[in-house]
Amino acid sequence: MKDLYVSRVGRASALIARKEPVVYGAGQYAQALDADQLQDYERNGFIVLDAVFDADEIQALREEVDTMSADPDIRALDEAIYEPGSDTLRSIFRIHELGERLADLPRDPRVLDVARQILGSEVYIHQSRANMKPGFEGKEFYWHSDFETWHVEDGMPGMRAVSCSILLNDNDACNGPLMLIPGSHRQFVACVGETPEDNYRTSLRKQEVGVPDTLSLSLLSEQAGVTPVIARAGSVVFFDCNTLHGSSGNISPRARNNLFMVYNSVDNALLAPFHGLAPRPEHIAARERCVTLSPLAVHP
Repeated sequence: MKDLYVSRVGRASALIARKEPVVYGAGQYAQALDADQLQDYERNGFIVLDAVFDADEIQALREEVDTMSADPDIRALDEAIYEPGSDTLRSIFRIHELGERLADLPRDPRVLDVARQILGSEVYIHQSRANMKPGFEGKEFYWHSDFETWHVEDGMPGMRAVSCSILLNDNDACNGPLMLIPGSHRQFVACVGETPEDNYRTSLRKQEVGVPDTLSLSLLSEQAGVTPVIARAGSVVFFDCNTLHGSSGNISPRARNNLFMVYNSVDNALLAPFHGLAPRPEHIAARERCVTLSPLAVHP
């Protein structure tokens, strides 16, 4: 397959126009977002939905993440990612299979049907994780496009995936909220350099390969600025796989934790990674456990 989004081949950075739709099938495959919401998502590359989950549901999810974070068996797995030089957890991957209360979360129609509507097809979980930013010590996530990594390191062929972030805490201006660059999803930023073998072992702690250059970031942000997600716990952010995003460190006393699920279209299954790279582990990029998700009959 011809690589439409060449990146990390040692050349200079470049902006490559997006080749695929943002909303597939005119948003008619499922009914979740209204016409105005779909238009906002298509224009900006993301949308924030307030109060999707109630306080009791969020408390249960927080407790599940706390239980997983304290479980020595889980902390010993490759799925547990720590901050560099620290025993502070940064992420836990494959949460929909490791967490007892999280097993049905990807099938909740309040989130699943949004993904099906945007992607215009049935979907499966490409990746899931809990991201932790404890008060005073939560580190930053530098600017990046998820698709750039998934394309180069996992062989995701096209931009037909959407990320779903469920806020477990109130996100404010002080605790390192998610930041997005509106409209950046329409340009692929080809990154400089080459990918080291087993890059994921360090990149999941601190990404240094596959990050956009400052000139591209400046050009794209000049058009519409940077939008921080200031929202209450229980809100959900959906953002396109190619939307540039990041977050600063958390030196406030308040934690900023979230659950993160990536829905990929069944028509966008992974190929062999580009440039001869070895596939990343299954818990980071699903190749074998690509179960098509059916909506739950009722909310869990």
